[in-house]
Amino acid sequence: MRRPWHAALAASAVALVVRLAVVAWAYPSFPPSADGTFYHKLAVRLAEGHGYTWLWPDGAVTYAAHYPVGYPALMALGYALFGVHPVVAMVQNALLGAAMAFATHVLVEPLVSRGVHPRAPFLAALGVALHPALVPYTAALMTEGTTTALLVISAAIATSPPAGGGWGGRVMLRLLGAGITMGIATLVRPQSLVLAPVLGALALAPSFSWRARAAAGGAVLAVTLLCCAPWTLRNCMRMHRCALVSVNAGWNLFIGEETRSGAWEEARFPEECSTVWDEAEKDVCLERVAHRRIREAPAAWLAKMPRKLAVTFDYFGAAPWYLHTANPSAFTERAKLALGTVETVASRLLLVVSLVAMGWRPGIRRNLRRLAGLVGVLAAFSPFGWLAYLVLALLAAEAALAEPAGMVLFGWTAAIIAATAATHAVFFGAGRYGLVVVPFVTALAALVVRRPTPA
Repeated sequence: MRRPWHAALAASAVALVVRLAVVAWAYPSFPPSADGTFYHKLAVRLAEGHGYTWLWPDGAVTYAAHYPVGYPALMALGYALFGVHPVVAMVQNALLGAAMAFATHVLVEPLVSRGVHPRAPFLAALGVALHPALVPYTAALMTEGTTTALLVISAAIATSPPAGGGWGGRVMLRLLGAGITMGIATLVRPQSLVLAPVLGALALAPSFSWRARAAAGGAVLAVTLLCCAPWTLRNCMRMHRCALVSVNAGWNLFIGEETRSGAWEEARFPEECSTVWDEAEKDVCLERVAHRRIREAPAAWLAKMPRKLAVTFDYFGAAPWYLHTANPSAFTERAKLALGTVETVASRLLLVVSLVAMGWRPGIRRNLRRLAGLVGVLAAFSPFGWLAYLVLALLAAEAALAEPAGMVLFGWTAAIIAATAATHAVFFGAGRYGLVVVPFVTALAALVVRRPTPA
């Protein structure tokens, strides 16, 4: 059946237009802010040929690896081609957002043959194109928007046909493309690595055995690691530590052990690490302190996990926070509250609709699914909204096993929610880290529109 590329392109065009409008509005008034300040400076040094290094106020230059290299490298490519200005990075964000809308359509389309309404792929893509948590974040020189787009695009590349045969050229190309995209995603956000074998396993058609899926998962993981290998080797040589991508896991674990709110807080620097100046060694020192404190009080550390999950899933607020931080006079507290309210209402409503779509699917275990969906809906209207996302992950995992045509969409959604929850329960939470689940929740919500049942 001919794929309706015109609908996917239309949604992608809408996504591009609204994001370019954000760029036109934002670039004169909103300079790089928060971590974006460092990404921009590192990208400038890369574009100017200085390598991934940091210039200190006293003129000293040191090799850097605290921040993952992927996003500054993508920015640097644009800066090298079109000039060093943040607007170039914003336009890159807009292009990735448009590609993400197109990829969303590709992800949902296989389910049209399984009772989903033919317009559902377009509605899903349009939802991603216009989502108030995603569109304003185009102005942010931050990693989360790029990571989100790459995860959707990699899943679209891996999407399997409804039936399949052996290890043909198309299957191998699909696995190779998914691995390369996941390699880029890992260089942008290192924890994406754990998702690579999952995507490989999901990428095969229903006729393949679980042994073949394990092999495909290993193949995608291998390609992902090969993409990262040159940078890992660079770290071995320059940072004197063979870190896969970055040397900040110790920092993040230490902050996660210290936090009281569950979010990032200014940590009290331990005395034993205060005179460790080497970037990699400081990370090791902080990791050692965090491990010791967790062993000494494991119950207190575990008790913080619900708060970490709450600040990650209950309210994203990435765009309002960034825009207000970048220019408080141009984007006031009132504007921050208004945009935060709009995106929270939209996100929570889409979460509820997605729970209904997944919980009230036809087929076996119908009553159990409806019970789980009802629990999720009640959680979505409660102060414990993060529980609704975990319920959605369970429903999506069940759907992946029951519905081969939607294996990639359902399985990938479950994996991303689970991986995000696990990562930030261990480290610390923030709404911007939960942003990666937004397009998948939106895609599942579109499935509530089904074909009319024949009389």
